[in-house]
Amino acid sequence: MSSPADERDGVDVDERRTRARALLPAAGRGVLAGVAGVAVMTAVEKVEQTITHRPDSYVPARTLLTLLGRHPSDGDRPVVWNHAMHWGTGAALGALRGIWAAVGLRGPQAQFAHTVVRLATDQTLENVTGVGAPPATWPRQELVVDVLHKAIYSVVTGIVAERIVAPRLVSRRGTTSH
Repeated sequence: MSSPADERDGVDVDERRTRARALLPAAGRGVLAGVAGVAVMTAVEKVEQTITHRPDSYVPARTLLTLLGRHPSDGDRPVVWNHAMHWGTGAALGALRGIWAAVGLRGPQAQFAHTVVRLATDQTLENVTGVGAPPATWPRQELVVDVLHKAIYSVVTGIVAERIVAPRLVSRRGTTSH
């Protein structure tokens, strides 16, 4: 039975439940899309590193370990933890991208926004833990490479998500400012 508040906003309780139930599979498919995005990003990183001779970064691993209460040094190179953070973040943000695809946030604008979310997530975690430095302090080439790799991740994740998640939850409410 609907409450007066449910009737006021014009959304049926059953519709809310249906939307909520539909988001979980979209998120699950998004995880798969995120893993595909990480796989392509990682392959491109390895090619780029053979050309530029840029070493692997262990900031993701040190960030994860710090979040877990450990205190890695700048010299620590925990490969397994690096992969856990790299793939885990990609999968988690892939879930978000799957949800976006389901609700109609699709195409180049969504890919651009997702790139920003990916960069912001990494930078927030790295800087909150004190493991990373703000991008404004990085050498320009490092910044360009990081943004490029995250954009590749987001484009691939978006393409895959949009192919495996139908836009079944696109709302037509709120198309005006009032």
